[in-house]
Amino acid sequence: MQRLSDIIERIVRLLALLGALGVIAMMLHVALDVTMRGLFGAPIPATVEIVSHYYMVFIAFLPLAWVERRNGMVSVEVLEGLLPAPLLRVSDLLVAILVTAIYATIAIITWKTAMTNFNSGSFVIVLNYRIPTWPTYFLPPAGFGLAAFVTAWRAFETLLGAVRPEQVHES
Repeated sequence: MQRLSDIIERIVRLLALLGALGVIAMMLHVALDVTMRGLFGAPIPATVEIVSHYYMVFIAFLPLAWVERRNGMVSVEVLEGLLPAPLLRVSDLLVAILVTAIYATIAIITWKTAMTNFNSGSFVIVLNYRIPTWPTYFLPPAGFGLAAFVTAWRAFETLLGAVRPEQVHES
């Protein structure tokens, strides 16, 4: 079980690194576009489309599993301080199962959307050039699917009592 947990940890770290590289690439692209526009009056074509259809989608959805692994999502802990340890564990398990179901459902729905856009070959036209946008439709189902896997693993760890305290209730 620890081996699988370590593999999951490596995967989510890789996703976080890819997200960070996406942010850096986007910043460089936009900075170069602004520089080219300001100095030479010649912006990089399709910057807005590439940023909105590629970088932003990549940055928003791919690191979801990393955020879930770190319990970085918004949480409201109104009653948790009042619960005894066994009920707290049940609460954590139920939340992990519910979140897994939600992520999995969203992954399935966004997968269907991705397939529709893949089959239609969706694109945007910029300066009479077709820029395909269908590949980015696969990022949300990948992000949500990986987040579902991470939260399912959390439920399994909670069920077995193997969750480390710093992973369950980080401040």
